[in-house]
Amino acid sequence: MGVTKTENFTEAQNQLASLAKALAHPARVAILQYLLKQQTCICGDLVEVLPLAQATVSQHLKELKSVGLIKGEIEGTSVCYCINEAVWEQAKNTLLKLFTLPINTKKCC
Repeated sequence: MGVTKTENFTEAQNQLASLAKALAHPARVAILQYLLKQQTCICGDLVEVLPLAQATVSQHLKELKSVGLIKGEIEGTSVCYCINEAVWEQAKNTLLKLFTLPINTKKCC
């Protein structure tokens, strides 16, 4: 596998790329949508509504948690997950900044 050379890009660009990578799977999008509706859940709740094995759901939760979009709190033998509101707002603003940049259409290919 090649070197990504992430050090050649700004911190903001690297953060946006990490966010985009975390959102780049439909199961993770479904998990976020579920959490936005339900507010909290445990992995077993997601296994009941997603066509995925428990281990796969856990892996997707781990990816979302690693970028901070969700947080988990241990409750007995389970982890209760919810949206990390501060990171969610930051991610929303980051994506809005990207998608509201003007398009230079003077010389388009």
